[in-house]
Amino acid sequence: MKMRHHLPVLLLCISCFGILGCTSVQPWERGNLAKPHMALDASVLHSSLSQHNYNSREGAAGGNSAEGGGCGCY
Repeated sequence: MKMRHHLPVLLLCISCFGILGCTSVQPWERGNLAKPHMALDASVLHSSLSQHNYNSREGAAGGNSAEGGGCGCY
C-alpha cells in the first residue's frame, strides 16, 4: 500500500528529469551532430543492402518479425 502513495511523486520526478534533457539545437551546433561518428549507423548503404538481402532470403517484407516463410538459409 505504501508504494501507491509514492508512485505519483516518482512519476513526477521522472518526467521532470525527462523534460530537463530536452533542448533546442542552435544552427551552428548542428554541424557537430552531423559528424559521421555521431551517426546511429556507421554505414547506411551497407545496412540497407544487408536488410534487403535478408528480406529476400526470408521471403518477408520488412518488420523483422514473424512474417513470411522462406527457407531462412544464408
